[in-house]
Amino acid sequence: MTSNKPYLLRAFFDWIVDNQLTPYISVDALYPGVNVPQAYVTDGQIVLNIAPVSVGGFAMGQEQIEFNARFGGKLEHLIIPNEAVAAIYARENGVGTSFEVNYPELAEAEESTTESQQKPPKKGKPSLSIVK
Repeated sequence: MTSNKPYLLRAFFDWIVDNQLTPYISVDALYPGVNVPQAYVTDGQIVLNIAPVSVGGFAMGQEQIEFNARFGGKLEHLIIPNEAVAAIYARENGVGTSFEVNYPELAEAEESTTESQQKPPKKGKPSLSIVK
């Protein structure tokens, strides 16, 4: 099955905006493919206001969130893979949800570790020897 994260992000975004609140997302800025202004990253995280009145060219798709925003007066184009989003919540009251951020290479490493634990280790070619 496909990830449910894009659907949950969209649902929470719509719900927050429909209630006239300001949607914020917390992003793991170290996740592969994240394009955010590094000067605003703290401890590998960045919190972004994604309210429709605050950003331009907003697109929330199945793979990523993309928009334009101003940082220090400079227009920046941000790209955030959905998997890099750690939380979405309303600024005014903190209501929202959080997500686990799974790095692609860690997920693959865990799968290979699980597979190696399930299969017995392979040994060399069997051989017989005379014992006296």
